Amino acid sequence: MTSNSTISPEVLDQLLANYKKPEDLTGEDGLFKQLKKALIERALGAELTEHLGYEKGDPSGRGRGNSRNGSSAKTVLTEDGKVEIAVPRDRAGTFEPQLIAKGQTHFDGFDERILSLYARGMTVREIQGHLLELYGTEVSPDLISRVTDAVLDEVREWQNRPLDPVYPVVFFDALRVKIRDEGVVKNKAVYVALALNPDGEKDVLGIWIEQTEGAKFWLKVVNELKARGVNDILIAVVDGLKGFPEAITTVFPQTTVQTCIVHLIRNSLAFVSWKDRKAILPAIKAIYRAETADIALMRLEEFEAEWGKRYPAIGAAWRRAWDYVVPFFAFAPAIRKMIYTTNAIEALHRSLRKIIKTRGSFPSDDAALKLLYLAIKNAGLRWRRNIEWTSAMGQFAIAFGERFPGTAR
Repeated sequence: MTSNSTISPEVLDQLLANYKKPEDLTGEDGLFKQLKKALIERALGAELTEHLGYEKGDPSGRGRGNSRNGSSAKTVLTEDGKVEIAVPRDRAGTFEPQLIAKGQTHFDGFDERILSLYARGMTVREIQGHLLELYGTEVSPDLISRVTDAVLDEVREWQNRPLDPVYPVVFFDALRVKIRDEGVVKNKAVYVALALNPDGEKDVLGIWIEQTEGAKFWLKVVNELKARGVNDILIAVVDGLKGFPEAITTVFPQTTVQTCIVHLIRNSLAFVSWKDRKAILPAIKAIYRAETADIALMRLEEFEAEWGKRYPAIGAAWRRAWDYVVPFFAFAPAIRKMIYTTNAIEALHRSLRKIIKTRGSFPSDDAALKLLYLAIKNAGLRWRRNIEWTSAMGQFAIAFGERFPGTAR
């Protein structure tokens, strides 16, 4: 087998001439760290040569008005810990290193390492401890804050990126997050919009922290989606969000608004004692698993006849939401299941809640957005197309006609 290495075997033999144990490579003064220092310094020397226009010791450099002027010591943080390097200088002070810029104190993916730990919900103190334990490197809270704050520009760019013209299904749901606002910790709602595009791929369209109540807030969100290029949403799945149906149909009048059945069931069971749950759940399932909307209404009436006196609030809750319960009965089972079981957004929220749990509260809205964005970015790597999407595509094409664009690619 042919090796792709650009380092000759002879050089490797020279480097490993004194190798006896793993610590000789990976230890505090091991070969990896020595090589990193040597390569950084050699690269910086090459940059200065390029800047000056002549090699070190070359007589042609005399009289050019600028020359080498020794070096200054600098400590940079790397994945192998702290590395002391000598940064070359020029007499005119015009040399600007590119590999390790002026003011830069970390190198070789160190920012990505900090962001990865932060995205997993670690606090600043936990990140400090982890880096110290793993790399023997002490990192200041200010450095961690600077690295994570730099993400905010990426968040704003992501939140304003262009979107697809049509989304067959968009799930809108909320998380409750404690955020400090004007010196008081408030329980704020963070809304997430998770869409399925025409190829059945999942995409988080945005995250918003609620600043106003009900319809005004949702009208702002829906108008933002339209401004970013969305022309149509076929089905919007919501969790009884106040003011949302009015807001979305104002901007997208053809959109079918469907209440999230899973949330409706969960809210219904909140009224039920533990000893009755096992008996009552099949009667609730019979409602949304009915063949048609008419049969579903019969199942609701049967439920109320059996359980209505003991739990009157359940039937009342289903009837209040009924106009937004029945739309999915118009679709075939492949689409129904996709609508009433919001597994996609539930899985996302589980991962987000797990991270939020590590925080008592966030110091600001931006701090919450920053962490949630990084967590979503991490979660997105594991998302896969729903295996039922192929059959669902045909159903969408029949149900929505030209509004459904079919396979995008």
